Amino acid sequence: MTTQDWIGLFLSYAYAGGLLFLAELVRRWRGYPQDFTRKIVHVGAGMWVFGVLALFDNWYIGVIPFASFIVINYFLWRYKVLEAMDSADSTPGTVYFALSITILFGLFWRTDSPNDLGFVAAAGTMAMTWGDSSASVLGRRFGRHHYVVWGGRRSWEGSAAMFVASFLAMFLTILLVPGSALSPLTAPLSLGVAFVAALVAALVATVGEGIAPHGTDNLTVPLLSGATVFALVTALG
Repeated sequence: MTTQDWIGLFLSYAYAGGLLFLAELVRRWRGYPQDFTRKIVHVGAGMWVFGVLALFDNWYIGVIPFASFIVINYFLWRYKVLEAMDSADSTPGTVYFALSITILFGLFWRTDSPNDLGFVAAAGTMAMTWGDSSASVLGRRFGRHHYVVWGGRRSWEGSAAMFVASFLAMFLTILLVPGSALSPLTAPLSLGVAFVAALVAALVATVGEGIAPHGTDNLTVPLLSGATVFALVTALG
């Protein structure tokens, strides 16, 4: 374990603590609803995967913050510690999100190998971070045409927003992360491969979000998206 790993751990927990504090502060100061402040944490936590890719020397140390938040988020959800995060009827979605990120980075991230596929894990995370958030926010605002699967009511407008946001976020991740400072040993991928992988994975993510029972999309979207990106970049790259 290197000094850089220690710094990465410190900054990861400091960032997470600051994010939760900010969300609670916004809720109390401005009176924003729990759905809004929960999205602040959702997007902020998802984007931190790039900080993790940049900070850690050893992938197995970098996975520790993700894994620990499976337990921390369960505690916060179970006992409703932060109103900015969980309401009385909220699902353990934050627990599932931490679990799916842990699985993705545990499977694909290898800091010391030319076979490092950390970008696959990051792409799967982005589908949930930006895709799901866009579906929720824009679906509530503009959704007029609805469908119901497994008792879950969603809008076609929200699903369209999910597809577009997931595609853009994954496309940029697949295109820009390999070969960059975040993944220096990984060979860059062509524009065409990045486009096709992101397009198909965005479709899979949208279907996964649309049919998942309430709250479980935090598992289905990242895992299915990551698996799709992996399959396609392996086949086409």
